[in-house]
Amino acid sequence: MTVKEAATARRSIRKYTDAPIPEADIQEMLRVAGLAPSPWNLQPWRVKVVVSPEMKEKLMAAAYGQPQVGAAQAVFVIGNDMNDVLANVEETVHPGYGDQIPEVAQNVKETMEKMSEGDLQWWGKSQGYTFMAFLLLQAQAMGYSTSAMLGFDPVEVRKLFGWGDHVQISAIVAMGVADEDGFPTHRHPLERFTEIV
Repeated sequence: MTVKEAATARRSIRKYTDAPIPEADIQEMLRVAGLAPSPWNLQPWRVKVVVSPEMKEKLMAAAYGQPQVGAAQAVFVIGNDMNDVLANVEETVHPGYGDQIPEVAQNVKETMEKMSEGDLQWWGKSQGYTFMAFLLLQAQAMGYSTSAMLGFDPVEVRKLFGWGDHVQISAIVAMGVADEDGFPTHRHPLERFTEIV
């Protein structure tokens, strides 16, 4: 399935069959989603994959009782930890920089530290949306349906996973084999949101 085919076929699905998602498939989806572009290659996303019924029930409560959390075979919680990023910048500097890695890492760190705390955390959170987009498309390409969700209590979600207050949560993605057709995609025509100048 091409990227275009996956994007065209995808629908928001809230009902799923009991068919499990093999761990190998979960790992492959995470691997591909992890290829999402990230400025300076910082990759701030930190992902929890919830598969146990007990944890799904707790997460569903933090997501205002939305039933797709409990119905899904796997639920991906996309958090972003800029504190961890800044403490380990050298991990993300491309090895092609060779001897310049410490200098590049220091420059990145100094640039990020000039941001206000709010801007820094928003920057990290925004990277999680790119990760999510790759995850949604890869899931579709592998035959799984998804529901991307922004309706949740971030404080309760952080508590559930032991994340600090600084961790920003981009989204929750429910996933499984569809047990409904869902609505076809309904989008603006190009001229509604595009201008070539």
